[in-house]
Amino acid sequence: MEGILKTMSRKAGLPPGSLVHIGEIPAAGVSYKAFRYSETDYEELAAPDKESLLRLKQKEGIIWLQVDGVHEPEIISSIGEIFSLHPLTLEDILNTGQRPKMEEFDNYLFLVGKILSFDEKVGAVREKHFCLVLLLNTVLSFHEAGANIFASVENRLQKSNGKIRKKSADHLVYSLLDAMVDNYFLVLEKIGAQIEELEEEILTAPSMDSLERLHFLKRDLTILRKSVWPLRDVINSIIRSDSDLVLDDTLKYFMDVYDHSIQIIETLEAFRDVSASLFDIYLSGISNRMNAVMKVLTVIATIFIPLTFIVGVYGMNFHYMPELSWRWGYFATLAVMAVLGIGMALYFKRKDWF
Repeated sequence: MEGILKTMSRKAGLPPGSLVHIGEIPAAGVSYKAFRYSETDYEELAAPDKESLLRLKQKEGIIWLQVDGVHEPEIISSIGEIFSLHPLTLEDILNTGQRPKMEEFDNYLFLVGKILSFDEKVGAVREKHFCLVLLLNTVLSFHEAGANIFASVENRLQKSNGKIRKKSADHLVYSLLDAMVDNYFLVLEKIGAQIEELEEEILTAPSMDSLERLHFLKRDLTILRKSVWPLRDVINSIIRSDSDLVLDDTLKYFMDVYDHSIQIIETLEAFRDVSASLFDIYLSGISNRMNAVMKVLTVIATIFIPLTFIVGVYGMNFHYMPELSWRWGYFATLAVMAVLGIGMALYFKRKDWF
């Protein structure tokens, strides 16, 4: 997030629609591939050039152009020119910090979402930029480099008996959104397992490491909330849209994705409540441990108070103290102190004070 905010300064003073990439720049370049399919035909092109895309547009069937990487404005601009995309759309595609939304233009629908993944190495949620453009018989998808989660959709397209081959372009948009939302469930499963592990740790042996992990967990839940809540509105906007690009037959599928998004939000809110309660449990655990330590120290100090008084009395060394000249005075004083200390310790133990 800090990197995105820093690169926002690149657009300062530029007019709307200026094509400037905002976000991290990966080492790999932009890659893309195109699919053309119908109920009886299937074609896949790896890294098609401008002429190939123009020829592909002239053929019958549904076209899906998948772009992996949004950090090269020249390529995004070229694709926008081929498919007549508005400059503001291209600007949002290049802005990886853009919040999820849905915009309706004259000849296409534009959707922005977030692809989430769970990094097992660091135990944190990663967020990637994702955009969809729905045109007549054409779907354009853009995502940050390394965020392709649509292998299952590609496999379904390759099968001649798949339902997706018989449907229109809006059904492909549904399939891509459904794959993205299903991936959210996988991330939530990882977060749920992390919460259970952290809860057991905090209940048994809370430490500063537990507090640090809890802090990162709350940060991940904030990222999830920022990505999931607007997605519900995006899908709802598609359902309520009057665009001819979304057929009535496909609306029930989008409603199913909408229900899944609601389920994710409810699960996410439950996780947020649990994380908040874990912080309270951590504070209570630390407070209880401190109270136990203070109780032990108080009991020890209380036992030694009368012993210190006895030592203080006989430490005055006045000349006319009878016990100072008594042969067994030292041993008798030690015996009294031992009996007194042991007696007080047994009394406190009986009272269950330690």
